[in-house]
Amino acid sequence: MDSERSMTSLNNAPVLVVGAGIMGAGIAQVAAQVGHPVFLFDMREGAAAQAKSKLTATLDGLVAKGKIAAEAAAATLARIEPIDALDAAASAALVVEAIVENLDAKRGLFRQLESVVGEAAILASNTSSISVTAIANGLQRPERFVGMHFFNPVPQMKLVEVVSGLQTDAAVAQAIEALSVAWGKVPVHARSTPGFIVNRIARPYYAETLALLQEQAATPQRLDACLKAAGFRMGPCELMDLIGHDTNFAVTNSVFEANFGDKRYVPSLVQRELVDGGLLGRKSGRGFYTYPEGTPALPATVHEAPLAVGPVTVHGDGEIADRLEEIVAQGGLCGDAVPSRQRQSAWVGLDIGGARLVLTDGRTAGEIAAREGVADVAVFDRPMLWPAATGGALAYAVAALASAAWGQQAPAWLAALGFAPVPGRCARAGGGAHDCHADQRGRRRRATRRVHPRRRRCRDEARRQLPGRAVRVAGALERCGRHAGAGGAGRALPRGTLPHQPLAQTAAGMTLAELPTHLFNPIS
Repeated sequence: MDSERSMTSLNNAPVLVVGAGIMGAGIAQVAAQVGHPVFLFDMREGAAAQAKSKLTATLDGLVAKGKIAAEAAAATLARIEPIDALDAAASAALVVEAIVENLDAKRGLFRQLESVVGEAAILASNTSSISVTAIANGLQRPERFVGMHFFNPVPQMKLVEVVSGLQTDAAVAQAIEALSVAWGKVPVHARSTPGFIVNRIARPYYAETLALLQEQAATPQRLDACLKAAGFRMGPCELMDLIGHDTNFAVTNSVFEANFGDKRYVPSLVQRELVDGGLLGRKSGRGFYTYPEGTPALPATVHEAPLAVGPVTVHGDGEIADRLEEIVAQGGLCGDAVPSRQRQSAWVGLDIGGARLVLTDGRTAGEIAAREGVADVAVFDRPMLWPAATGGALAYAVAALASAAWGQQAPAWLAALGFAPVPGRCARAGGGAHDCHADQRGRRRRATRRVHPRRRRCRDEARRQLPGRAVRVAGALERCGRHAGAGGAGRALPRGTLPHQPLAQTAAGMTLAELPTHLFNPIS
């Protein structure tokens, strides 16, 4: 297929969008706004007309806010024509499918479309994870079939994945790339691999979150607060509610099966229960949260000023240790004394009269306490945006055998340092966060006595509490990003491994806060 001929035919040419759900309606809006006549079709009777009515209300709201002109809104709506039969869109030069994530359903639709549209028309699927090569199997002209994956909400999200299957003509992919630019999008080319780029990278973001929920390590509200404090525009739980748990779960299953059961992509029992119960998120009115209320704010907690019960020593080197020393000194947190500094230290944090407030290195507070012979230990997560931004939620946990006084003092010190402390695992009656991992260790050893040592280590690693988990979420994103070409240079960790050291920077020198969050928020 000639590239120039393809682009000429797509310039303001009629577009058929099949599927009038959130994604399909968004695609229709974007195409109509730039001048394309748009046919909107859905198998459910009346769905296309309903989608246009909702779009009318959306555009009216934008006009009221002064975001667009009334004339532009009217012109956009005039270009969208709901149709009841595919034959009415025979003149379409481009078809964009946005139906259910099911291989058989998509195959059947495109085989039907081949007999409706002309031979020069390009067929595109908005699939977020199904193989483009597999969908094209059985088409008379598979070379004109391509993936055109938008992200939710379509009018706002810039990224479009242009996905080539084994038989996709290069000129077709180039035509869709150029069209995406004309629509104001940022296209990226991808091969038809499981999850393509973004959904491959995003799986660990969801998987670690859902694992924490299954372990009852934290609430959705706390997890969202911590990840937003790390630089993400939306937390993972509210993001899954936006996407729809049915869609998110289907994508995870697709990636899991396409990777031959790779354990990194195992679907979650927590999410399956939500899907089985019809708690799909915003679309059903309830998921992790109830809508339209949405994500509740974390309850405000007032911490008393910390007590300096002895000399304060700042351990470690680098930006975080430097900032700790500065705040302790300037805030008078150790009275009239000046904090001492031990740069040549194996850990980063504060020694406060023998008690330790430790920047996580992946171990639990209980493990550190047992190894170092210090009862009063608390670990806190890596503050990804600090010291540039203060007051953000920060996860912490206190060793199980720590004193009740330290259970109260640890969050008080974190609050004095400029954070909003969020306890991981379960709350201690006297304040602070209880490191349940240590309490359960004896039962766990008995339960895993016959498990192979290597598998036992992997399972124990997966049971880490909240501090350190968020670091591993970031580490998993970094590793998958490097596989997909989005995480910088460097050698990825071996398959199935988890980082045991805190993630300070990616191989390209970017902090988590500097990663391209538009690739992850919002996504499908």
